[in-house]
Amino acid sequence: MPLHHPKHRHHDDDLLPYRRSDDEAKPRRPYTPTFPSSPSSANRRLLFFAVACLVLAAASFAFAVSTSRNRQPLPQPPPTVAFRCGRAEDSLRSFLAASSHGNFSAGDREKVLAVVGVHTEHGNFSAARRAALRATWFPPNPEGIVSLEHGTGLSFRFVTRRLKDKDKMEDLRKEADTYHDFLFIDADEDTKPPQKMLAFFKAAYHMFNAEFYVKANDDIYLRPDRLAALLAKERPQHKTYIGCMKKGPVVNDPNMKWYESSWELLGNEYFMHASGSLYALSSEVVEALATAKSDSLRMFDYEDVTIGAWILAMNVKHEDNRAMCDSMCTPTSIAVWDSKKCSGTCNIADKIKQLHNTTVCSKSPTLPPEVEEE
Repeated sequence: MPLHHPKHRHHDDDLLPYRRSDDEAKPRRPYTPTFPSSPSSANRRLLFFAVACLVLAAASFAFAVSTSRNRQPLPQPPPTVAFRCGRAEDSLRSFLAASSHGNFSAGDREKVLAVVGVHTEHGNFSAARRAALRATWFPPNPEGIVSLEHGTGLSFRFVTRRLKDKDKMEDLRKEADTYHDFLFIDADEDTKPPQKMLAFFKAAYHMFNAEFYVKANDDIYLRPDRLAALLAKERPQHKTYIGCMKKGPVVNDPNMKWYESSWELLGNEYFMHASGSLYALSSEVVEALATAKSDSLRMFDYEDVTIGAWILAMNVKHEDNRAMCDSMCTPTSIAVWDSKKCSGTCNIADKIKQLHNTTVCSKSPTLPPEVEEE
């Protein structure tokens, strides 16, 4: 059926249901309304009601404005801040920022004497080692890490890679959420040790403004106070490489332990380099490594040899310190570990606890008395 627009006009016969009579067709006199000379009582009540409504509306508006000005804002949940460098993440600073324990921004490089990365792996043995360290010399909670940092200038983290196994990674995440002491680096579990170490230095350099960057293994007993005293010493050479320096034969037999696939580039003997259990690099050295293109650095099979090779390309001072690799505790020991006697043959976690229970390991002064008197 066709529709008609309401503005269209039609004949009167089509619009009216009846025909007008002649009387109705005649023009009519215009209607003139008349008003009473005074308001009636009903009109007075209506006027009074309108005024009352206006007064009530004005009062309500004034109250609303006053309340909105004095209203306190609702507390907002703390923002979740992740301190990242690529895929690397610092779980401690993320926790401190989210819980309002620290004044951090995502772009800050925390200034410290040194950041100490204690490198660890996944699995029950590594978890037991971390538990032993937290029960001895490694701070057991965020407050302890911050307190030790304020006292020594050293900021400690467990350093680990990300895992492909979701269940294992979930276990590691739960531990990180409990202790908040992990630095997850931009490396997977199949990353080779030299590349893993480079990933650590890159992450640590971009997250921390440190004078030194320290790599430690999770199988050593460490005195943080003595390590801080060593690193705080004045040195004429700013580019420094500190550790237990060593040399050794290059193994070119693929059937033997410590086989080096690039042996033909090294000759018969390794150059001087620090043991991989504990060493420190000054900020200038780490800056050069952290800003270099990864594919521009030669990688050997072993981390300590690779680091030593990189150092050879720079004008760096090698500082040999045997207190960083003592086999037993002494009044000057910085780190205690014995790879020859304990490698694969003893329980590292139990050994660390035993060392901690001896007075000379855990309760002796930072410096021996004769040094303090001088």
